[in-house]
Amino acid sequence: MQPMQVRGVLFDIDETLVDLHAAMGTTLRALGGHDLAHFTPDEWTAFTALFTADPEGFYDRYLAGELSFAEQRVRRVQHARLSTGQPLLDDDTAQAWNSTYEATLPLHFRAFDDVVPLLDELDARGIPYGAVSNNVHDYQRAKLDAAGLERIKVLVGIDTVGAAKPDPAIFHEGVRLLGTDPACTLYVGDNLSVDALGASAAGLHGVWLDRAGQQAAVRKDHEALAVDRISVVRTLAEVRLYLAD
Repeated sequence: MQPMQVRGVLFDIDETLVDLHAAMGTTLRALGGHDLAHFTPDEWTAFTALFTADPEGFYDRYLAGELSFAEQRVRRVQHARLSTGQPLLDDDTAQAWNSTYEATLPLHFRAFDDVVPLLDELDARGIPYGAVSNNVHDYQRAKLDAAGLERIKVLVGIDTVGAAKPDPAIFHEGVRLLGTDPACTLYVGDNLSVDALGASAAGLHGVWLDRAGQQAAVRKDHEALAVDRISVVRTLAEVRLYLAD
């Protein structure tokens, strides 16, 4: 891992800066009420994992314009319920559930512990930073603020340029707002394909934040060579090792 002349850093938001999975899990339990009160800890883990992982790709269908944001969320919870042997919510109940979920989720947004120290380091070095996200600007702006990350001023959402990662246009808009050159800009995200490889293809230096330690497993599949073309870190603290003194 060699330091480089980094002139700017862009971040993904969900699971990179903000622990969205934890917020989702806490919210799901809060909304479970009497309906899912019988769940064991293992059943809650399975239910939450199905909702957060979205194995049916409902969020991707939202990005493609096939579903609304609310529809993708309801379909995710319905799939999680069906897969864990629970009855589906009727339309009225599902709508009420979504409204309560929308109001409750922001109460649990938290930044990962390694975020603020890295931002402090970037501020101390005078390196500008921002975020590029596969969600709309205003929703992610509110999320960053709720997580105590108001200091992140540069933010590009899918509605900013009408494109979603890994389209190069959304990365390039982030670089433009930072005022840096793509080749001297890091992009750090938790999704190997969409974040690290997408940023690399757009001319940035892609960094895969592999918090779960999946690198060894990924190297066994068809993306092994792709992994070798980008940088991998386990925590945001390791990003500072790329910053030249």
